[in-house]
Amino acid sequence: MGQKVNPIGFRVGITEDWRSRWFAPKAAYAEFLIEDQKIRKFVDERLNRQPPYAAVARVVIERTRDEVKVLLHTARPGLVIGPKGAEVDKLKEALEDLIDRKINLNIVEIKVPDADAMLLAESVSEQLKKRAGFRRVMKMRMDAAMATGIKGVKIMCKGRLGGAEMARSETQLRGSIPLHTLQAHVDYGATICRTKYGTIGVKVWLYHGRYGEEVSLSDESRGRRDGGRRGRRA
Repeated sequence: MGQKVNPIGFRVGITEDWRSRWFAPKAAYAEFLIEDQKIRKFVDERLNRQPPYAAVARVVIERTRDEVKVLLHTARPGLVIGPKGAEVDKLKEALEDLIDRKINLNIVEIKVPDADAMLLAESVSEQLKKRAGFRRVMKMRMDAAMATGIKGVKIMCKGRLGGAEMARSETQLRGSIPLHTLQAHVDYGATICRTKYGTIGVKVWLYHGRYGEEVSLSDESRGRRDGGRRGRRA
């Protein structure tokens, strides 16, 4: 029987950093935890589920005595910031009203969206909503990910694929995904695609290489565009 473990949670505290970085006494811990969940849910619904579709992949939260620092990792920072910073100011005010604390909002750009597991999963989900063929979509996204220079990619879709009566799963793998190696930098993203005929789960694993030995994505992708050989199947 397979034991499935989230690759990021498996590595947190060993090779991966926490997504919520703060310490609280026992009396305040539950309150802070609920606030973090509210922030993440609000940001996802406001920026990812409706226009401007800003492709926010991660929300990192840090706390000090006086304020809550929120870091948004996004592939489209211009849409989050807005003209002259108008949109980011509105978002900051909305978050302050939500949790009734002072918010310090920072935007971090994701330079290579195709090398981020969460954004890759969202991309597959968007295509499935448009009734595109799931095998073709998975293959295209895998090709785009491998072109950035990563060492392995696995995409899994589960549900009523293609509108079939019986739900099933489809998995495509290219390269290697060493899930048991804690020194392996494995990025993971999962999302739900809501279609007219039911929900489809989309999971993506990306292997970037061992920590400290990852290929520079910008240099590798530039070399691929200049005619470098594609990585062979492991």
